[in-house]
Amino acid sequence: MIIVIANQKGGVGKTTTAINLAAGIANQRKKVLLIDLDPQSNSSMSFLEPERVNGGAYELFAEPDRPLDDLIYATNVENLSIIPARISLAKLEAKLIGDFDAAFKLRDRIEKLKGNYDIILIDTPPTLGILTVNAMVAANHVIVPIQSSYFALEGTDDLLETIEKIRSRPNPDLNLLGVVVTLFDKRTTIAKDVEAHIRNVFGKKAFKTVISKSVRLEESPAHKQSIFTFAPKSSGAIEYQSLSKEVLKRV
Repeated sequence: MIIVIANQKGGVGKTTTAINLAAGIANQRKKVLLIDLDPQSNSSMSFLEPERVNGGAYELFAEPDRPLDDLIYATNVENLSIIPARISLAKLEAKLIGDFDAAFKLRDRIEKLKGNYDIILIDTPPTLGILTVNAMVAANHVIVPIQSSYFALEGTDDLLETIEKIRSRPNPDLNLLGVVVTLFDKRTTIAKDVEAHIRNVFGKKAFKTVISKSVRLEESPAHKQSIFTFAPKSSGAIEYQSLSKEVLKRV
């Protein structure tokens, strides 16, 4: 099962969700692979020291003959492995322009991995470019994090349109698994109003779990830990554990 976490709007908690959802599902005794397709490589830096990385997502596309085992790294979370990103991934867009099967590169490369993992999660860059399209062509499901702010739904129509275009031709099996409200500040009226609006727009596609704004969630990547080991009793740990259970029920 392959799940993409996507939103072309930056700063919505996408990578935080990728990191902690991956760890939360791994905590459920599921074997998980996280693929970092964001050139900023924040998911990767949350688990690995950069000097450890000698190949990753860029080589996954650019070196089709390189063994996949060379690109997969164990993390300090049991049952969780990662294919990391480096800044070199930013060059990939230009490299793939004009390639007639550019959108299918990732799907073809990770086909052999699907039997080795219960869940493959893909963190995408905050754009709707070729990397995000590759992720969606390879995937079964999309999760969309939406920040509980005034401009929350800005750009969401473009994302949903992209999902529908991919469903119409290259990947008819792709579906929207759900949207998750992130960076929720229960002290503000606007956050509550936005959450209500998101639930009104997406109905049952909105996950019951809401991810609160949390200093602990912001701090944990700097310590190379998920929220579950950094602050296991925090609201972030409780919420991401709840979200991981919801995701597993839906898939």
